[in-house]
This record gives sequence, structure tokens and C-alpha cells, in this order.
Amino acid sequence: ELARRLAAAGARAVPDGSTLIVGEYHAVPDLPRRTLVLGGARSGKSVEAERRLEAFPEVVYVATGGTREGDPEWAARVGLHRDRRPGAWRTEETCELVPLLASEGPALLVDCLSLWLTDAMDRAGAWEEEKLPRAVRERVAELVAAVRATPRTVVFVSNEVGSGVVPATRAGRVFRDELGRLNSAVAAECEHVLLVVAGQALVLRG
Repeated sequence: ELARRLAAAGARAVPDGSTLIVGEYHAVPDLPRRTLVLGGARSGKSVEAERRLEAFPEVVYVATGGTREGDPEWAARVGLHRDRRPGAWRTEETCELVPLLASEGPALLVDCLSLWLTDAMDRAGAWEEEKLPRAVRERVAELVAAVRATPRTVVFVSNEVGSGVVPATRAGRVFRDELGRLNSAVAAECEHVLLVVAGQALVLRG
């Protein structure tokens, strides 16, 4: 893990006592181009995702939650995230992820897929339907295809909701199941997958 973080900054670690020759070239290890960071509420998953890109000179932070008028608690959460990010990072508030993934550009940090899925279900009116509308499945399939084909370095954040209590409502159970499927599909396209528990990152792949 230390090697990954150093490589992102163009650096490397060597054993004590090593002789270093100024100007000597060393190939930088391949960095994961696509990373998925999973975790529960307040697990530290967003902080861990930001660490993955903190050495990059330019990052686009994609906030899928948007703004919520008249909700001071949400505004406080957004403010904490914004204050923690480097000043050079640019923020885009959007759920239109496919065009961003398809285009060339700096690294992306997408926070988060669970709010993206909420938006997809809102648009399709899926919460009261007996069966999940085809529009949601098609949008998920488009996103997964875009993750597979993206030329950009990208870190996704998502909630791990399958380890908690069974939701009391049908809509809650549908959302839990669909988010689990979305997480699995995106994870299958990522070289690096992490699960954050109590602020500690567990490597699941990569």
C-alpha cells in the first residue's frame, strides 16, 4: 500500500542503506486505473478515497448528492467534504457519469454510487413499482459499460449496505438489493477494491 501511494506521487521506498544515484531512472509500478472504495456510514470511506488521489496534480470531484435546499445538516456534511479536499480539485455536481467517464481528462473521484442509484430510481419512479423499471437496469448497464471503457483514472465511493439489518420497507429492500448488484458489477470492472471498516482499509482486490 505504501508503494501504491508513493508511486502516485512519482516516488518509491528503498531499504535502509541503499545507494541512490541521482538521475537514475526507475519505472513507476502500474497504478490501478479504476478503484472502488466501499464502506458503511461514517466508516471513513470518503477519506480513504480522497487519499487515493491526494498526490495527483488535478482531480475532478464528482458529487452525486447535489444540494438540498432548507437542509442545514446536509449542507454541513457537504461543507466538511469540501473543506477537506485540496484547493486545486474541481467539483462537479452531477449524476451524469457516463459522459465524464467517456471523455479524456484528469482523475475522477465519484462520491457516491449509492446517491447515483437513488437518482436513477427517482427518475424512473421506481420506489412504488412492483418490478424495477427497465430504465433503471438500462442506466446501470450503461454506467458499468462506461466504467469498463473509461480512459481516466477514477475512484468510486459506495455504501456497503448488505451487512446491516433488513430494511423494514419494500422500497428499502429493493434499494439494498439493487445497490448490492451495482457494487458487484462496478467492482468486477475495477483493478482495486477496498472495504473500509472503522477507518481501516481492507484490500479485497489489487
